[in-house]
Amino acid sequence: MTQSIDWPERYHPDRCPVHVRNELVVPAPAERIWAWLVRAPLWPTWYPNSKNVRLLNGDGRTLQMGTEFKWRTFGVAIRSTVIAFRPVERIAWNAFGLGVDACHAWLIEPLGNGTRILTEETQHGWAARLNTVFMPGRMHHYHQVWLENLGARGATGLPPD
Repeated sequence: MTQSIDWPERYHPDRCPVHVRNELVVPAPAERIWAWLVRAPLWPTWYPNSKNVRLLNGDGRTLQMGTEFKWRTFGVAIRSTVIAFRPVERIAWNAFGLGVDACHAWLIEPLGNGTRILTEETQHGWAARLNTVFMPGRMHHYHQVWLENLGARGATGLPPD
């Protein structure tokens, strides 16, 4: 059964000037995809649009409900908090940076021979609007890279301890 994002009202796509959706089916088990996705400090090793990921609470290694983290993406310093979390199924975090107020949500859905990965992001803010004008397609492109690299990592096994 195909799932969809449970959006917080503020971030519902109908209420945001920016909405990007990417989806990919990969030949890797959902448990591996999830394991790589929630190990946020490892993102910079395989997702080139992330840098300096630092978890501020929790175990310092793995995203979970309420985890706060700082990182850089699209050249912007971001502060995020995990606001939705159901293991091996869904995760979402908010993202606040200069001119950006966003929500980035993920769904992980096991299939018979792999996993469906869906990621959607909605944004408010002047910088978000400017990016859609001056760099259209940029977020969609990098989210596709994120999905493809996540699928490739999941195909290799679990992340290192």
